[in-house]
Amino acid sequence: MLSHSLLPNVAMTDGGGLYYGNMIFTALVFIILIALIMHFAWKPLSETMKKRADKIADDINSAEKSRQDAEDLAKQREQALSKSREDATDIINNAKQSAQVQSDKIISSAKNDVQSMKTTAQKDIEQERQDALSNTKNDVANLSIEIASKIIQKELKADDQKALIDSYIEGLGKQNAR
Repeated sequence: MLSHSLLPNVAMTDGGGLYYGNMIFTALVFIILIALIMHFAWKPLSETMKKRADKIADDINSAEKSRQDAEDLAKQREQALSKSREDATDIINNAKQSAQVQSDKIISSAKNDVQSMKTTAQKDIEQERQDALSNTKNDVANLSIEIASKIIQKELKADDQKALIDSYIEGLGKQNAR
């Protein structure tokens, strides 16, 4: 068995037995001490740990929600950017179409103006030709009258001579047309 010197703290009887009263007292004090620790230290510590765990869980949930919100916002911005690009493309295409239509109108108007000027110029040329022909007829008629007067030594009426010259010139015009 163990000697006295090896177990100085254990309450032993003189005969080597144990004092049960001391053991019961020590066990009671130990149980009371555990109960006090559970009541005053373990419960507050447990509550603090639970609050901390809840706070960490809330922080994780909040971070996840913030991340999700950020992703949603990024998607919305991407969609808005895509829409803006589509709108810009539409505006550019509309501007090109409008410019093409305007260009076509300007070209058409210019062609019409050129055709109108050409028609007007042709009419003016024809009028000038007619005027020149008429003046030439008058000059030829007057010249013919003078020549005929000198040849015949007789004055013909101007209207008769003019009719004669007109028919002669018409005959020349028909020959030139052939």
